[in-house]
Amino acid sequence: MDPADRFDAFRALAARRERTGAGLIESLAEAADGTAGGPEVWAPGVAVGLGLPAAAGLGPATFYADLAAARGRRHVRVCAAAACFAARLGQHLPEVEQALGVVAGATSPDGEVSLQAVRCLGYCYAGPACLDGDTPRAGPDIAGLLTGRPGPQDPPIPVADTTGDPVVLAGIAGGQRPWRVWPETVSARTPEQVHAEVAASGLRGRGGAGFPVAAKWAAAGRSPDTVMIANGDEGDPGSFADRLLMEAAPAQVLEGLALACFACGARRAVVLVRSEYPRALARMRAALGQAYADGHLGRAVHGSGVDLDIHLVEGAGSYVAGEETALIASLEGGRGCARPRPPYPTRQGLWDAPTVVNNVETLAAVPWIVRRGGQAYSRRGTGTETGTKLVCLSERFARPGCYEVELGTPISRIVTELGGGLKEGAQLQVLQVGGPLGGFLAPERLDVPLAEAALASHGAALGHAGLVAFDQRVRPEEILRHVWEFAAAESCGACSPCRVGSKRGLELVREAADVPPGEECARLLRVMSEASLCAFGRRVPAAVRSLARACGDRLAGWDP
Repeated sequence: MDPADRFDAFRALAARRERTGAGLIESLAEAADGTAGGPEVWAPGVAVGLGLPAAAGLGPATFYADLAAARGRRHVRVCAAAACFAARLGQHLPEVEQALGVVAGATSPDGEVSLQAVRCLGYCYAGPACLDGDTPRAGPDIAGLLTGRPGPQDPPIPVADTTGDPVVLAGIAGGQRPWRVWPETVSARTPEQVHAEVAASGLRGRGGAGFPVAAKWAAAGRSPDTVMIANGDEGDPGSFADRLLMEAAPAQVLEGLALACFACGARRAVVLVRSEYPRALARMRAALGQAYADGHLGRAVHGSGVDLDIHLVEGAGSYVAGEETALIASLEGGRGCARPRPPYPTRQGLWDAPTVVNNVETLAAVPWIVRRGGQAYSRRGTGTETGTKLVCLSERFARPGCYEVELGTPISRIVTELGGGLKEGAQLQVLQVGGPLGGFLAPERLDVPLAEAALASHGAALGHAGLVAFDQRVRPEEILRHVWEFAAAESCGACSPCRVGSKRGLELVREAADVPPGEECARLLRVMSEASLCAFGRRVPAAVRSLARACGDRLAGWDP
């Protein structure tokens, strides 16, 4: 088949699959916004209208938070994640409920207002936060902001580079213009050369797993049917780096994705943006349209033999759907549940095609690496973990915001010098590192490098590198309960160890006031860590144990 005909056939096949994949989720979202009643009323008809069995609509419609949530004419989403919880000790949610006259998860009797508790909105630096429709409101008095009291509603993300030559923040703090590397690359370089530079850089995935990027690209085999996915489903409470990049440097993200496609021989890519980031979705959509208008995407870009299409998809509200196999399942129109591996996505992923999933921050580093060379990147960081990382500091810090630092920077320096310690002279109770599946460090244990291996030796994890500070106002028991509440709410339910274990863990927290956890706790954590299908269930016990160690006698029995 002629290459041009093959590209047309591929686009036609992909378009048909999208109508019954991501197109199903989009159609369900439209129905959820415009139809009264629960998913059982409107979801079957949506599926039938797309030529699918009626049951195909019920599965995703009852799984994703955006689809299953009760909706009034005014829909308010309030963040109940770690940073917003730490900011007001969780009191902002009942205050909003009282102000709006409706409880979370319900709609007012007249159908005017609905309220939904979500995790997370990416305003960890200024929480607590909510979305009133698609309008963000953030600050100590969000209940007042929702009912008309004046105040700052949408504070920008404070940004700083500490390296002197930013990589990921090159387009935000470094003045680097996007789409300067791509035309020269497709005209004068080979995919092998681009891949070699990324391999020399030592770049690892910044979405949490830390897998070598060049190795993942190579595993797809450079098949022309390869699909690239830019994972913008940044759900770790405490992290807002991907939101920053998609809002302030969307073209840089797209250029990185295009370069990744070139290196992998992919002709098609998908960008998933979480629905909790409406501005990021709008900015990415505008940047994508501009990229096509400027000739960076489409057929024979810049007179080369490279064809590339990029499609944008909006998420539907699920933390676990950020895991790559769950993300693929959601793009195919199913419930966002993790799948067993093998087969790995690089061999059999989206629509059974070889699929490479990279997160937004990972892709944003690629243009700098291709332009400056892999060796220049590898000279930063540590010997085994090279490069830079975006670190997010939560609202409790004196100077919250997003900082680009070299890997290996001591966390104590990030907390005290960059973050300025805690605001108003508050004392640190415990520091959460790397999101809900990361871990906790005690105040006296912060002299550890920001690197995966070093953090792992302290029972924590790098993850998205969000740092959430809990001050002395918060009791350790409340933090522990919050961890288990997150686990119980966000487990996808695909495997029994996590589905049952997360709920039982929450029950044990509630019972612990009367009966200290004992052998059942040890057994529960062991089963979850050894038998859960994906990293979500396997990492919850590690987070619980690290919190218990950081808090000492206050949580005795939770680190069996």
